[in-house]
Amino acid sequence: MARSRRAVFVCCDGLGRDWVRSDTTPVLHDIAGASLWCAAHSAVFPSVTRVSAASVSTGCFPARHGLHGNRMGLIEGEKIVVRDVGLPDFRTHMRRATGGTLLVPSLAERVAGAGGFIAFSNVSPGAAYFLDPEHFGHVYHRAGSYAPGGDRITDADALEVSHDAAGDWAMTQRFCREVLGDRRPAVAFLWLCDPDHTLHGVPLGSPAHADALRGAERCVAKVLRTVARLRAQGDEILLLIGSDHGQETIGDGVDLDAWLAAHGLEGALAEGDVATAGQGTAALLYATARGRDGLLGVLDEMRQEPWAADVVVGESLAERGFATLGGVVAAVNMARQEDANPYGVPGRRWVAAEADKPVPVGSGQHGGWGPDETRPFLMANDGGRSSGTARRATSLVDIAPTIAAFLGLPIQGFDGSPLPVNSPLT
Repeated sequence: MARSRRAVFVCCDGLGRDWVRSDTTPVLHDIAGASLWCAAHSAVFPSVTRVSAASVSTGCFPARHGLHGNRMGLIEGEKIVVRDVGLPDFRTHMRRATGGTLLVPSLAERVAGAGGFIAFSNVSPGAAYFLDPEHFGHVYHRAGSYAPGGDRITDADALEVSHDAAGDWAMTQRFCREVLGDRRPAVAFLWLCDPDHTLHGVPLGSPAHADALRGAERCVAKVLRTVARLRAQGDEILLLIGSDHGQETIGDGVDLDAWLAAHGLEGALAEGDVATAGQGTAALLYATARGRDGLLGVLDEMRQEPWAADVVVGESLAERGFATLGGVVAAVNMARQEDANPYGVPGRRWVAAEADKPVPVGSGQHGGWGPDETRPFLMANDGGRSSGTARRATSLVDIAPTIAAFLGLPIQGFDGSPLPVNSPLT
């Protein structure tokens, strides 16, 4: 690998592909015309950030990397305990329950001896840390930044930013100056919290949504200027710009635990033999061996509910890149109606409500396999050598092999495959 050859990935969290237009995101629209545009790019299931981060970092679907969702059931003491993957200590619980974290190597591990990995992330701690859960590279996050080996980065070297557009901008400025300009790792990730962070509290298509798009574009434009300057100095940089999922509008919520209890599983829920892990517009249903038959016995009734679009088990779940391992028995994709919101954006979804949390009706959400939440965007820019539209369907799992191929590294072991950009192996 030439020392100057490196890859950069910028993620605009929650920016659906349909919003990449000249009137809403002019910066992205313009650079897409000079890049390889992935017109049939898809999210993974669940279409949530923490799982997406693991899929981007490994090039594998959840069935292989083993992270289930934003919330995940772990078998602890023969019971299922549902934990929030976004919390800083989730990996500790996962290691105790399963013996490890991700089941396949991350990009950080693959490039540990070939130029290194640095990620700056402003989303949840869990989403940031699953870019490199075993500390092969550097991960910077407001909840704690870590160097290879897990050493804590402190004082001025840590990442102290706010969880909002201002934090994204401050992070981007430092990323461009320090990571791209000075340290120059083989792989650099910049993961913005907006527009996703904003959309969880405002309607799609609203002025606040437009502001969030402008904030994300400001960060992208800064990266574009920095990469152009470095390319002019002779660096060969593959720049990937994309998102992890889109967004849909919350119409109403349902308490799945309450529904299961009303259908005869109150005892199984209390004993930890049955559990639900809400993913926003979807949910995972878990059971121990003791609770499995009881859970399976109510799924036909669940399929009849107006809030359940799909309830899938077994092979149908595997077809979505998800393994029925670790106690997962079924997945529920919440129903959708086509009604438009006040800003003319169609689609209204049920969501899996979380205990003691109000359902923010009218705001954005994601997690299932609805038509808008599963359409992220991706473009690959290699300085003008590759452009046009990718001829095949692509997914988040194609990002890691594309980077590996560009760097001249082995591409075995991925679920995805490289995009046809300027690289030694494509």
